[in-house]
Amino acid sequence: MSCLHFWGLLKEGIFVANNTELTGAALLVDALQANGLNNMYGVVGIPVTDFARLAELKGMKFYGFRREDAAAAAGFITGKPGVALTVSAPGFLNGLTALAQATKNCFPLIMISGSSDRHVIDLDRGDYEGIDQYNVAKPFCKAAYRVDRAQDMGLAVARAVRTAVSGRPGGVYLDLPAATVADTVEQKSDANIYKVVDPAPKQLPSDDAIDRAVELLKNAKHPVILLGKGAAYSRSEEEIRELVDKTKIPFLPMSMAKGVVPDDSPSSAASARSLSLGQADAVLLIGARLNWMLSNGQAPLFREDAKFIQVEIDATEFDSNRKIDAPLQGDIKSVLQKLVPAIEKAGIKAPADWLEAIKNHCDENNAKFAKRISASEAKSTLGYYSAIEPINDLMQKHPDAYIVSEGANTLDIGRNLIGMQKPRHRLDTGTWGIMGVGLGYAIAAAVETGKKVIALEGDSAFGFDGMEMETICHYHLPVTVVIVNNGGIYNGDRNVVKDQLGPSILDANAHYSDISKAFGGDSYRVNNYAEMKDALEKAYESGNPTIIDAQIPVSMGKESGHIGNLNPELDLSQLEDKEDK
Repeated sequence: MSCLHFWGLLKEGIFVANNTELTGAALLVDALQANGLNNMYGVVGIPVTDFARLAELKGMKFYGFRREDAAAAAGFITGKPGVALTVSAPGFLNGLTALAQATKNCFPLIMISGSSDRHVIDLDRGDYEGIDQYNVAKPFCKAAYRVDRAQDMGLAVARAVRTAVSGRPGGVYLDLPAATVADTVEQKSDANIYKVVDPAPKQLPSDDAIDRAVELLKNAKHPVILLGKGAAYSRSEEEIRELVDKTKIPFLPMSMAKGVVPDDSPSSAASARSLSLGQADAVLLIGARLNWMLSNGQAPLFREDAKFIQVEIDATEFDSNRKIDAPLQGDIKSVLQKLVPAIEKAGIKAPADWLEAIKNHCDENNAKFAKRISASEAKSTLGYYSAIEPINDLMQKHPDAYIVSEGANTLDIGRNLIGMQKPRHRLDTGTWGIMGVGLGYAIAAAVETGKKVIALEGDSAFGFDGMEMETICHYHLPVTVVIVNNGGIYNGDRNVVKDQLGPSILDANAHYSDISKAFGGDSYRVNNYAEMKDALEKAYESGNPTIIDAQIPVSMGKESGHIGNLNPELDLSQLEDKEDK
């Protein structure tokens, strides 16, 4: 066989061990492509290097990474499983972060990892990068599968796809021993490769369940709708907007649900969150869980006598933290297609006095917020508000753009300040609040949508995944990374021991923008509002990979951001006194 003919066969999807046999690697690619999975994010090495090359030859796109978080974000954005590829042992352990947070965030993800020979691992004989990856992965995902024969590739991918997207979405692990990569079948029909039919079947609640929810809302004096990221993932914005429009019930979006209903909607109660939740007597949860982000449904955030309606695909989530008076089990879109007409038929409208109270509170808080922003912009130095407000301005002019954010104060202030008009255009640290996802998520947003992306990072958060700037530049993605640098984790001026740097102090004078320059991207270092606005507009218009290094005072920043209550505060005064003497 000539070399030219061999490469031609590769491009046609026929990777051969001899003239007749097909390898497990080729069949795995075929199975992924049969299910519309054409992008792969990961890192190559033993034993999957040629597998990644083969995937590219057969038409897949491979994006080389240090972390695999992009695949999780791809699942949220597209509704199809993102695909992550890792090498064995250390690479696999690195990928577990993406696998676990995809499962916690309810993002569909398939993580494929090369692994060591079974007969060596199972007898603990000591193999190169040897670890029992299959069993290690199980606690961090919905399901783990090991593929021991090439002929099972189609079945493995089909099970992984259905598991990842059905019910509550999440991560699936596929263990790929080196022997299986090179294993063969004689003909493709032996591998059972097919497209999964209806991988996430619709589920509808009973009429009785709908009636319970309608009756509860009918009797409510202070109803509120709480939107979680599940509402965005489910692509239910049309039904949710209809619900809000017809009932005028105030809504509150969790951070990744922003844009399901535009933030500038007159029904938004985001600027009166404490009042709305604290006085609500009926709460309709759509794609939101009563976890730590909502104080587990407990007082004082919610009233002790508040009634809850919850739209949820997984029945085990009901009553997990608080009694659910009207559980509605099913996929969000199907539930709402049944619930909204029933609510409309019942003539349910939010009471006028409740709407007036929320509006007055929103107006009061918005006025304070605007004053704070104006004062920050007028200063000669940069602060959180003057650094982030230009991003808000840009997002209002370009609502198709995506915003990704991570950090503590940067994330918290940006969440409040940046208004969203479209669903699934905001991604952040999610349920786990995990740092280091920002640039991976930004890359996925750019790859999967072709749109421009702003990654808003704290300086500490950027440190977790800063080398992904090479990935952004390598693929010339339209990602602008804004780093708000206050020289520390939370802030950079807290040092209780004089002769040490302090555990939360970083380099306030770091030139992070030079990292972009090193890989051929654009870079800016800004110190005031005018410079920030100008740099952001130039970066966005160019579409080039860019870092904007926004320098703010080291004294700025609140310990642990908005969740300082989760970080135990110790009395260090006596120790500080000793150091002073």
